[in-house]
Amino acid sequence: MSQADEPETTPTLRRPVPEATAESYLSHGPSLIMVLVANAVTFLLGVRFYVDTMPAVPTLLWPLYADSPTAIALATLSVATLLPILDRPLSETPVNRPLAYLHTLAFVWLVKYGLWVAIALNRRPSLYFGFDANALYAYWGIIGSHLLFVGFAFAILHYGRTTRGALGLALGLLLANDIVDYGFGYHPPLRYEPGVVVPTLTVVLSILAVGLAAWQFDRLGTESSG
Repeated sequence: MSQADEPETTPTLRRPVPEATAESYLSHGPSLIMVLVANAVTFLLGVRFYVDTMPAVPTLLWPLYADSPTAIALATLSVATLLPILDRPLSETPVNRPLAYLHTLAFVWLVKYGLWVAIALNRRPSLYFGFDANALYAYWGIIGSHLLFVGFAFAILHYGRTTRGALGLALGLLLANDIVDYGFGYHPPLRYEPGVVVPTLTVVLSILAVGLAAWQFDRLGTESSG
């Protein structure tokens, strides 16, 4: 590989996770399997958080109710598409319209709900913040793991593409999720009533996540602009 073809190691605004970092985790068999296993464990832990309250939610709404597990499921499907091209650069990943929709949905769900948890828990920090055993999990652990969602989303930029249709669908589904959460009351379990501020910020995050996808993704059918 020539020097010009070496993966980029410097973060940029459009690529906060450098290409070399994404390559190290997603282009090689052992590391990609590790990512998939970590995703599976995270998915199960996420479902465990919701499982006690899920019987009260209509079954067809579970993907919109269990926000974080849905984000991880989409991310897992996204990176699983890399399995056929192990040990090849992410830039050689096949791209097509269905994959553009998948990668876009994974990105926006990861960004939105990675940030949402930090906002929601810090809306009433006295109910979560601390340094005892419970807070180490319920505050620091949950916020830390969800902020990793955002880093995961930025890694998808190195092999995913988007389209106007994918962005439109993503926005529609995220806003539908907001309606399910706060219009019908099926929002994630919190230790306080969400009131007006949390739903408003949630809608803002929906728009922000899709806006970031529109700006950061390369478009299907165009050359990568870095």
